[in-house]
Amino acid sequence: MGDYFERIIDLDVTSAEAGALAEHMVEWMVQRRWILRETSSEAMYSLGVDEGYLPGPQWSEITQEWGEDWIPAPVAVIVGRHAHYSGQGEIEPAAAICPHCQAGTVIIDYPQRWEADPAVWQPFSDAIEAWKHTGAGAATCPACTIASPITAWGWADDFALGTLAVDFWGWPPLTEDFIAEFGRRLGHRIAHHTGKF
Repeated sequence: MGDYFERIIDLDVTSAEAGALAEHMVEWMVQRRWILRETSSEAMYSLGVDEGYLPGPQWSEITQEWGEDWIPAPVAVIVGRHAHYSGQGEIEPAAAICPHCQAGTVIIDYPQRWEADPAVWQPFSDAIEAWKHTGAGAATCPACTIASPITAWGWADDFALGTLAVDFWGWPPLTEDFIAEFGRRLGHRIAHHTGKF
């Protein structure tokens, strides 16, 4: 068993703008009656968030049909600089894509290795930690030797960095229309994850 989540991450919003944008998105979902202003900590496992918004009476409008008796868990709104992992657990991405030259740096050489190469991952990990603490971090591409902001890099395995994420815990799969509309309202690039705790 386990608890499942679906997550939408804003890849572009700044730390300074994330709080206001989060409130805008919550208000939109409350007005549509997809969530309530009432919160709960039950079945909530998001990083750095103790409570989430309870589902509203019209929650099923934005999900696939899973039966009338299904009761989803809360929706967590996560504001702050975080690394987000899809799937189960916090496994490093298999590769990083340079935003300048598009070369891929292999971090986990499947199937020869099942863990990140520490020497390859360390510069990226250091840049991510710097970004989390200061808002700025850069990694140098081994291929073109140009340093780029860590938030500009592309990642394998749906790994994502962002300052605003929304976790739907225990909901049936969200519809493609809802995910697309959510992204339009954010006004930025998004990543979409599914995973298990």
